[in-house]
Amino acid sequence: MTAVDLPAVPRVLIAEADPWSRDLLKQVLLNVRCDARLDVCADGQHAATLLGEKNYDLILADWELPGVDGLSLLRSVRQKRRSLPFILLSSRNDSASVREALPLAPTAYLTRPLNMESLTQRLQDLLLNEGESVYCEIPPLAPGMTLPAFLERRREVCDGAPLRVDVKVAVQRSLGPEGLDLKQLEDQVHSDPQITAVLIAAANSAGYHGTPVQTLPEALHKLVPGQSMNLILGLALKHNVVLGDPGLVAYAERHWQLSEDSAEYARRLARMLELDHQRCYSACILHRLGDLALLRCLEDWRQAGGALDDEAIGESLDTFGAAYGSALRTRWRLPLELRQLIAGIYSLEGGVYSREALVVNLAVQMARLTEHEGLEELAGSKTARLLKVGLPELSRVRKT
Repeated sequence: MTAVDLPAVPRVLIAEADPWSRDLLKQVLLNVRCDARLDVCADGQHAATLLGEKNYDLILADWELPGVDGLSLLRSVRQKRRSLPFILLSSRNDSASVREALPLAPTAYLTRPLNMESLTQRLQDLLLNEGESVYCEIPPLAPGMTLPAFLERRREVCDGAPLRVDVKVAVQRSLGPEGLDLKQLEDQVHSDPQITAVLIAAANSAGYHGTPVQTLPEALHKLVPGQSMNLILGLALKHNVVLGDPGLVAYAERHWQLSEDSAEYARRLARMLELDHQRCYSACILHRLGDLALLRCLEDWRQAGGALDDEAIGESLDTFGAAYGSALRTRWRLPLELRQLIAGIYSLEGGVYSREALVVNLAVQMARLTEHEGLEELAGSKTARLLKVGLPELSRVRKT
């Protein structure tokens, strides 16, 4: 495909088994051509079926696809369309694998972790004429659409929370002479619920096995450094990851601060009681994820022409915030143990809870106190009594 025969709207197939890598490829591609007609699939047999049904202008496929692998797909495509652009992705960077693929003439052979700039440039060369750019308008709301109906529809498909951290700055500060410094990256992004949730989810996805990952440090060490960096940078390509409405930003700031304060209190309490402080921190940082995701959807509503005021924001959070959080944690397949710990923040009724659940519950209660409110009532609460911590211990946690 050359610049002179580019279709008005290209049709692209992405075949990638790992859901987070698949989403990353989708975002990079849509960032180049937001109008592309895009099909995505998770296995080679599905990809082969789609190739038999539709004519594509570009294919991106992973060599390691289950069923029919990406190299077999490339071989099948080359038997019919020698010039069809086909980008083969692979974790294999040995010379034998390269020699096996090259006779089939892939347009590009890209090894993981992907070089995002190189991939973007390849897609621009294949999907855009020189000097061309594509602008996609935000579709207006359907006639008669109400805010509750809009939010109900978006609950199961929302992309998560807006970003608190400038990811490009965070990655740049974490790059040293020897590559990506994982500890420095953790320090840069640990207070961002969206980044934390995505990396934990990615580390538990189909491409990774073993003990469930429940914390950001575990996720960073399980994912290869380049994959972590790409996933984080890929988040910046998504729609409305930075809120523009001042009212929504004010709400987000409060939720971010509550998450960070409660996470820090949970870390200190857990350390004092010799419990798993990283799990407790993780649960608290994530416990407002649904409210934050809802705010991002409210930004979509506003940009599509919907009316929005402070009363509507508050009512939406009260009605949908918890449901958005539950839907996200389930859809992203966060570990059940982590989800149960987050549930302990909201309720300790009707069950036997771990000491970590008591810690996160108490930490959030502490974070909700104003600086002028004392700790006496909290020290006398059932949660504090079960943990056997009193006013001296809570005061030390608050002042540390």
